[in-house]
Amino acid sequence: MDTMRRDDRPAALASAANRVVVVIPTLDEEQAIGDVIHGIPRPLVNRVIVADSGSRDATVAKAEAAGAQVIDAGRGYGQACLAAATAASDADILVFMDGDGADDPQAIAALVEPIASGRYNFVVGSRSRGKRERGSIAWHQLAAGRLAGWGMRLLYGIRYTDMCALRAIRRDVLLELGMRERTYGWNLEMQMRAARAGLRVLEIPVDYRRRSGGDSKVAGSPAGTIRAGARIIATFVRIASDSNGRRLRQTSNLQREASNVP
Repeated sequence: MDTMRRDDRPAALASAANRVVVVIPTLDEEQAIGDVIHGIPRPLVNRVIVADSGSRDATVAKAEAAGAQVIDAGRGYGQACLAAATAASDADILVFMDGDGADDPQAIAALVEPIASGRYNFVVGSRSRGKRERGSIAWHQLAAGRLAGWGMRLLYGIRYTDMCALRAIRRDVLLELGMRERTYGWNLEMQMRAARAGLRVLEIPVDYRRRSGGDSKVAGSPAGTIRAGARIIATFVRIASDSNGRRLRQTSNLQREASNVP
């Protein structure tokens, strides 16, 4: 199992040769966003971009007061992530995390170090393998991550256990993946395209907390859960049925390091 010590070595290595930009897509997260930004390890991170999708509360003002750059990203989770990735033209490594306070910003060092060292180019967190605060995540969310991981293992021979928002990837690599999903299928699309392209992928355990305030856009209501679930299923089917992806599968399997996940 790959484990990373949360000490100063990852931060020193990354800051010496790589510019790290944290991307936080938001929609009405005024109760949490300030603490999320303040919790980010700034010796490691060069810039924080909050990609806002039209918040009607004080999210934008609180994010700016906490020291983040805020951009008007347009509607959609994936749209916000892509807009921020495009805006971060000075970044070598992008870290994605949610703005609700559930993701642990202290995990950023463990996500960045394997990329900064050149061993991997995509590192994704797994809430399933980490410590979860009681009530932080619903059983069906964990089950969905396991099920999607099983499907991707069948398609590409890679093992994922979650579709966690907390992840890091080289910016140039991300832009070459040809991401198209503009809503809640973004995380799954990134993982599928990374596997299909034969990237050096690592999954690590990350801790997960209850959100700091507000309601989840996905798990906070039956309608939100259904919408997100339908979008994720549609994304999986679209990418899995891509004829170019089928042609690339054999090449990807040959290129991929066998040790992506223990």
